[in-house]
Amino acid sequence: QVQLVESGGGLVQAGGSLRLSCAASGRAFSGYTMGWFRQVPGKEREFVTAIRWSGGSTYYADSVKGRFTISRDNAKNTVYLQMNSLKPEDTAVYYCAAAPLVSRPLVANLYDYWGQGTQVTVSS
Repeated sequence: QVQLVESGGGLVQAGGSLRLSCAASGRAFSGYTMGWFRQVPGKEREFVTAIRWSGGSTYYADSVKGRFTISRDNAKNTVYLQMNSLKPEDTAVYYCAAAPLVSRPLVANLYDYWGQGTQVTVSS
């Protein structure tokens, strides 16, 4: 079965950087879309970025464009989220998600598999 395990969260000052990792296992992920979402208490899960495992097309929320970069390592079956120039409003639990043949990568409920989440806290 598919497992997604996030790591790399933590506390960082505004302007700093963090890199999140999502280790995927349980099947081959060619043809899958891998996404990162974030959620703060009392709010809906918010799209951050996504990547097509095959071909590498990427998608970003406007709020993170130019600051965040998603990438994948095929050999390690791992997806990364490099976050630079972090802001206090980036504070959230960040979730990795996966699904085959996602037509709309920005839509959370189209993803079949989710990790447990990792907390990112940006202090001002």
